[in-house]
Amino acid sequence: MDLDVSAIREAIENGRASLGIELGSTRIKAVLIGENHIPLACGGYDWENRFEDRVWTYSLEEVKRGLTGCYRNLAEDVKKTYGVELKVLGSLGISGMMHGYLVFDKYGRQLAPFRTWRNTITGEASARLTEIFAYPIPQRWSIAHLYQSMLNQEDHVKDMGFMTTLSGYVHWLLTGQKVLGVGDASGMFPIDIQTRDFNSRMLDQFDRLAADTGYSWKLHDILPKVLSAGENAGVLSPEGAGLLDPSGQLKYGVPLCPPEGDAGTGMAATNSVRPRTGNVSAGTSVFSMIVLEKELAHVYEEIDLVTTPAGDLVAMVHCNNCTSDLNAWISLFGEFLDEMGYKAETGYVFSVLYNLALTGDKDCGGLLSYGYLAGEHITGFDEGRPLFVRMPDSRFNLANFIRVHLFTSLGALKTGMDILFKKEGVKLDLVFGHGGLFKTKGVGQSVMAAAMNVPVSVMDTAGEGGAWGIALLASYMIHREEGETLEHYLENRVFSGESGNQVMPDPEDTAGFEIFMERYTGGLAIERAAVEVMKPFSNEFNRIR
Repeated sequence: MDLDVSAIREAIENGRASLGIELGSTRIKAVLIGENHIPLACGGYDWENRFEDRVWTYSLEEVKRGLTGCYRNLAEDVKKTYGVELKVLGSLGISGMMHGYLVFDKYGRQLAPFRTWRNTITGEASARLTEIFAYPIPQRWSIAHLYQSMLNQEDHVKDMGFMTTLSGYVHWLLTGQKVLGVGDASGMFPIDIQTRDFNSRMLDQFDRLAADTGYSWKLHDILPKVLSAGENAGVLSPEGAGLLDPSGQLKYGVPLCPPEGDAGTGMAATNSVRPRTGNVSAGTSVFSMIVLEKELAHVYEEIDLVTTPAGDLVAMVHCNNCTSDLNAWISLFGEFLDEMGYKAETGYVFSVLYNLALTGDKDCGGLLSYGYLAGEHITGFDEGRPLFVRMPDSRFNLANFIRVHLFTSLGALKTGMDILFKKEGVKLDLVFGHGGLFKTKGVGQSVMAAAMNVPVSVMDTAGEGGAWGIALLASYMIHREEGETLEHYLENRVFSGESGNQVMPDPEDTAGFEIFMERYTGGLAIERAAVEVMKPFSNEFNRIR
């Protein structure tokens, strides 16, 4: 689409652009959009989680540095592309990785290291709360982390003053407001779909648990206020503006939309907030968000019940592992090319190998792999061990090798999705894909379509991901008409009926994925043995480091 640069410049200078910033697992990304919702400029900051004291974490100082670095990169892109300084915004939104454990005392001091979604250390709490509430409470959820800390008698729990998520924390830094979008809040504690707020019955149940263990605080008092899409969530404070832009050019007073989780922003970015639609975000982790027509008949520990940014019920299948191990193998092949004297761009290496995988045997030639860098609750693992296995007579070639790593990146996801499709009879018309798996055109879509046996579409804007999604939510807040729903706004003002590039499931690929899944499920005992056998070596490696 041809863009009128002079009009864009004028819109930016007059504060009619909206900014979305998302803190993902490996990259903090900013996307600036105009009134027509088209991305105008981007910024980024690379970071990575650390495994410290057997906990996956990020330091909050790195969060602040990342925000500053990401915004600076965006402002430089605006200056380079349009020749203007970014000084004022129409609206702003913050998104981040959902779940996890960020807790502070009443003075705002951090009480414990940030425990991210990647940790699977709350099994006892998850099981007990699921039983007490008669509602699925996954290990990743903030309330599971809090209750596990109570069960472990961790000293910091008595000083609890505020608990939030990553997006809620950053929003607090920028505005001083302790609020959270309903989609992200639904990954902290169960939401009452009727009130679009935390479930009061379950809050009372948890307070009784806390009182029985000697804690005087009330859960409702330490949780953020829940807001729905379209509501105003405060304004950028002078301190917040200074954090984003230490140069002092960015003006404070910008309105912010409710901070959201990466699942909700993915739904916005793919126009999948209405029933019988869904989206899959596939990168370091993978999760599906399926908007339900009705509540599920049973409770499943593999299925999270969360909400859209507007508060509608969603079945979420979240898996800790997706493409990390696959990326490592691609990187290894890139190293080999470098040693051979061939300088190939990383994206080109991905493209060649991904497309080669499409020529492999439908069932991956009898090969088997698990990309479990971390534990995987869907299949019952607290720890992971990446591994590759084959039989002597397996068809071991490069196409099958890459294909099996693509298939296994979705193995845990399919385990959960089969519950929805085969046990609950959930119907889907279309799934939208976004994230790194879909960057090579057609390949990730074909694999996903085979796994889910549903048409898979990827928008042209899929690469912008959740940062674009939260920018859309920020734009919705200031541009929506009275009574205009998020579903209507996205359908009619942002996407205008666009369904993206669609790939239909190939029956032979689908049959091949089913054969692979028999091997994947049956081989989990191999992964379990690897976890146990390799534990002493892991401890030895940590001592050496």
